[in-house]
Amino acid sequence: MTTITPVTQALEELGIPYKLHIHARPLQSLQQAAEERGLDPSQIVRTLLFRCEEKSYVLVLMSGPKKVSWPKLRRHLGVSRITTATSEQVREVTGYAPGAVSPFGLSSSIRILADRSILALEKVSLGAGIPNAGVILQRYDLLKALELEMGDFGEEDRKSRDQGSANQSKR
Repeated sequence: MTTITPVTQALEELGIPYKLHIHARPLQSLQQAAEERGLDPSQIVRTLLFRCEEKSYVLVLMSGPKKVSWPKLRRHLGVSRITTATSEQVREVTGYAPGAVSPFGLSSSIRILADRSILALEKVSLGAGIPNAGVILQRYDLLKALELEMGDFGEEDRKSRDQGSANQSKR
């Protein structure tokens, strides 16, 4: 069975090799998606939409369970206020349902930022444009195909930050 989505069409047009993985059951977690795709959770790259104060939008590609640091993102964008896009805004701006968003095959042109953490990955998986599915491709092809603004947009992991503080206080 071949499934065609705007994402797979865009990848085909760009000549990028990929594997489409459709999950047999609804996804409940990042961990489940990674396991069923044969990947580490860090290789699942989430495509997140944010609304800036001047009513423009920006996509942020974030590796695995990492969270976006609001202060870092605001600083990079040069704005004092951003919000997470609503489900309706996600559909309107990207053409995709929440959870299926991809930087490929977007319905309109949009600025795309990527956290530097994806540079450490050889293989990545992104939304496939349909629910409960992902496309798997080489990081090299992702970087070659898209005009990404790379930056440090991730929040430090609380556990490592707490351990670092504990180690410093022992000195």
